[in-house]
Amino acid sequence: MTSTDSEAEAEAPTPVGRRNRRRPGPEPQWRRDTNKWARLAHVYTSMVALLVVLFFGISGITLNHPSWTFGDDVNTRKETGTLPISTQRADGSVDFLSVSEYVRDEFGVSGHVSSFDVVNDEGSISYRNAGYSADLFFQVGSRAFELTIEQQGWVGVLNDLHKGRDAGPQWSWVIDVAAVFLVVIALTGLVMQLFLRKRRRSALIGAAAGAIALVVLILITLN
Repeated sequence: MTSTDSEAEAEAPTPVGRRNRRRPGPEPQWRRDTNKWARLAHVYTSMVALLVVLFFGISGITLNHPSWTFGDDVNTRKETGTLPISTQRADGSVDFLSVSEYVRDEFGVSGHVSSFDVVNDEGSISYRNAGYSADLFFQVGSRAFELTIEQQGWVGVLNDLHKGRDAGPQWSWVIDVAAVFLVVIALTGLVMQLFLRKRRRSALIGAAAGAIALVVLILITLN
C-alpha cells in the first residue's frame, strides 16, 4: 500500500451508522451501589417472606371464594345445664372470672374473651379465635346456662387469619411485617428493572399497564 492509498483511506468519510454509535461509558458508582443493594434486599426479603406470601396468596383465594369449602364443614356444639359454682361475689357483682374458668375447664372453651355483660339477670361471655367462637349465656340467680361452641374447618381458620379477625395482637404483627416485605419486594424489583437498559422500557410499560388496569377495575367495582 502506497502513501497515497494510506492518505486516501485516512480521509475517507466514516459510515453514518458507525459515526453515531457511542460506546457506553463506565457506570457511575452510585448506580452500581443502588443496583447491588436492590438485588440483595429483593433476594433476601423474598426468601424470608416466601412462606408468608404463599400463605396470604392461598388464603386470599379461599377468602375470595367462600363457597369452596373442600368438605370443610362447621362443627357446632351446644351445652346446657346448671353452673355448679356461685355466679356472684360477696358484694353482689357477677363473678365473670369464675364462670369463665369453669366453662374453660369443663367444656374446653378456648379463645380470648371478646365481650362480657349482664342485662337484668342474664350474664353473657363471648370467646373468639380464628375460625372459632363460643357464646355463653347464664342466669345469675338460677345459674342455668347455655353454651354454643362453633369450630370452623381449616378454610375458615385460614380466612380469619388472612383478615386478621379474632387472631390476637401477635398475628396482627405478622400481617404488618408481611405487608412491609411485599412493599420492599415490589420496590426493589422495580429498581432492578430500571437499571437494565434492554428491559427498562418494557418494564415501565408493563408497570404502567398494570397500574391503569388496577385503577380501571377499582372504578368498575365502585360503580
